Amino acid sequence: MKTIRLLAVVSIAFLPLACSHGGHAAAIPTEIVVQAATGKLPADPLDAQWARAAEFQAPLILQDMVEPRLLEPSTRDVRVRALTDGAKIAFRLEWEDATREDLPMPAAFIDACAVQLPSKRAADVPAPQMGEPGRPVEITLWRASWQAIVEGRPDTIQAIHPNALEYHYPFMATPLVDGSDAKRDMKLRYAPARALGNDLAGPRTVPVQDLVAEGPGTLAPAASTTSTGSGKRSQKGWSVVITRNVPAGLAPGKRTQAAFAVWQGAHEESGARKMRTGWTPVLMEGKP
Repeated sequence: MKTIRLLAVVSIAFLPLACSHGGHAAAIPTEIVVQAATGKLPADPLDAQWARAAEFQAPLILQDMVEPRLLEPSTRDVRVRALTDGAKIAFRLEWEDATREDLPMPAAFIDACAVQLPSKRAADVPAPQMGEPGRPVEITLWRASWQAIVEGRPDTIQAIHPNALEYHYPFMATPLVDGSDAKRDMKLRYAPARALGNDLAGPRTVPVQDLVAEGPGTLAPAASTTSTGSGKRSQKGWSVVITRNVPAGLAPGKRTQAAFAVWQGAHEESGARKMRTGWTPVLMEGKP
């Protein structure tokens, strides 16, 4: 029995798969069904409640449209389940990845994933490649390095390089003179991102960040991050829950589109170098 998989940039279609038991035919889901949660939305990827949500297997394709391109495939697919409490949607993403890459270092790349939805629900969605001018998309990004920090790994040079000495990093050393501006000046010189409050640097309370975009090269932080997330590692790969607000206009019985991306650190994937899906249909279940 063979399964034929068709990959498309704009949409993903599946062929029915015949079941060998009793001659019955079982159709592979053609859309992500966001089912109503029985209680509080599960934040843990291993929560038993996820078993009642239908799984959608989304094939991943190369990001080979804009520079820097990814020309050699890595992650084959991402398996998606979704639940809602009416106000928020929780997506669980699972994919295979043989190695854990969550330690930020020079020339190191981090495991990550993202969920993308149109900012406005409409029949005519923007391009799946991060939207279009005047037609924005909303993205929630999860990174394994942020997850490690949230779980307690100190966000310090000593945590990454246990044998590092303070005098190698002047902004970390105790000032020789009380009230001196030397430490502040050294921080601006040697750790400018952290000194200026860059969203990608410094301690974190959640392992996700909300972003907006209107096309490739326009990615920017949202006004605030209201999404939450949690990731767990197994021997086979990652399971990640990303919980975000229900998009404007999406209600029970209505449809929208979602797209997903996965970065495999061991494959040197970062930024635009990623495996991704096209738009995938999403049906919101629940009582109107």
